[in-house]
Amino acid sequence: MTPMTSFESRKGKVQCTPEEAFTFVTDLRHFRQFIPEGKVESLTLEKESCYFAVPAVGGVNVKLAEKRPFQNVIYEGNALNGNKFSLQLEISDPNDGNAEVKVSLEAELNPLLRMMVSGPVNQFLETLIKEMEKFTGWKETLT
Repeated sequence: MTPMTSFESRKGKVQCTPEEAFTFVTDLRHFRQFIPEGKVESLTLEKESCYFAVPAVGGVNVKLAEKRPFQNVIYEGNALNGNKFSLQLEISDPNDGNAEVKVSLEAELNPLLRMMVSGPVNQFLETLIKEMEKFTGWKETLT
């Protein structure tokens, strides 16, 4: 069995309440907001799952796996020819009206693959937090 590798972002301050952040991120159709143009192909977004292809990496499947209201959301998926991963958003309330969010990613990676993807994954997590901090549409909902 391939060992799990963990990556973690810094905490980011987002412009919404923990409830608004939770409601927004539990609908995967909102993820379009955080995917840079031209970085993925074949994007398919549904409420509890999504699929996209990353050039030179291949297809990525993600589904909503677990949610604890206003505190935690876990997505599970597979990429890189079947490597399993989980992405977790921890939502906290510093009692100032705006939520804080931290993103963690765990993936089954062999040592060579871990070495190859560590830089890009850490860059992805930092970019994701920056985009979430800039985002102002947290109150938007899709029907």
